[in-house]
Amino acid sequence: MNILMIDTSGPACGVAIMRDGRLIYEAELVNKQTHSQRVMPMADAALAMSDMTTADIDVFGAVTGPGSFTGVRIGVSTVKALAHAAGKPCVAVDALEALAANVTAFDGVVCPILDARAQQVYGAIFKNGERVLEDTVEKLAVFLDRVEAMGENALFLGDGAPGFENAICERLGEKAHFVSAQHMGLRAGSACALAAKRLEAGEEPLSYLTLLPLYLRAPQAERERAAREAAKHE
Repeated sequence: MNILMIDTSGPACGVAIMRDGRLIYEAELVNKQTHSQRVMPMADAALAMSDMTTADIDVFGAVTGPGSFTGVRIGVSTVKALAHAAGKPCVAVDALEALAANVTAFDGVVCPILDARAQQVYGAIFKNGERVLEDTVEKLAVFLDRVEAMGENALFLGDGAPGFENAICERLGEKAHFVSAQHMGLRAGSACALAAKRLEAGEEPLSYLTLLPLYLRAPQAERERAAREAAKHE
């Protein structure tokens, strides 16, 4: 099975290709260009460097969130277009689950967190590769309540970890741990491996029509509009 995975859910734009269970290509780029400018050239480069075309891809994958609303939309839309044009199915990968997959061994809980602004995080908790807490968006302090209640060492990663490191350490003390810089961000290769594992286990791929972004809350513009409407009726 050949899978092309695209991730534009966070600061980095990533593309990976897995061919017959082997990761043969992975690239990540962070620069001044937007994801919409980078993603198709990166996908084209991935296929060219792998001596493949879209006809060789069996399943197109997207990291569907949570994450940047604009970024997630770009990645999902790109994968939907590629799958539609090639007449192939899709697979969706959760960003927090893909982040947790960066950690292969840790004696405690793994806590991927993404900065959701306004002192909030997108977070989840995993232990021994199994999910303990479903994706949530909440104040960092509330999320740390959940982590502290586990009573175990906690390993943090994701783009929210560096910015909140002081607050996390102040709360959890010696039980707080952080991955090294090269493992901190979401890797398209990890997402690709997760997709392959699920598909090989018998999960049915999706039609491009049913591939959707994973939003844990409404976009800021919608929340602000709702607040204005509510204020009019007070």
